[in-house]
Amino acid sequence: MLIVNFCYGYRYAYSLKTQLGDKEKLGGKLSSDDKQTIESAVEEQIKWLESNAGADVDELKEHKKQLEEIVTPIMIKLYGQDSSTGAPPPSSPKHDDESL
Repeated sequence: MLIVNFCYGYRYAYSLKTQLGDKEKLGGKLSSDDKQTIESAVEEQIKWLESNAGADVDELKEHKKQLEEIVTPIMIKLYGQDSSTGAPPPSSPKHDDESL
């Protein structure tokens, strides 16, 4: 389970990194400030994951949550909110805490 959680943390961070590099998609839609904010957070997350391979599930969840707290407001600002629910549009598959 720890390996699955650890891999998911990498997958999320690297997925964001890839999307930022795609000038036709997310990378081309963000302001330079927002792009830099996400890039810095992603790099920090990747470095943390690499230096904390033995982290427990709670630590992995907390660090993923910290990354999401940086990324989510930027995505909401970029894509807006669904006016009927107030929820941001789906930008990536939702995962429960167990699949983190």
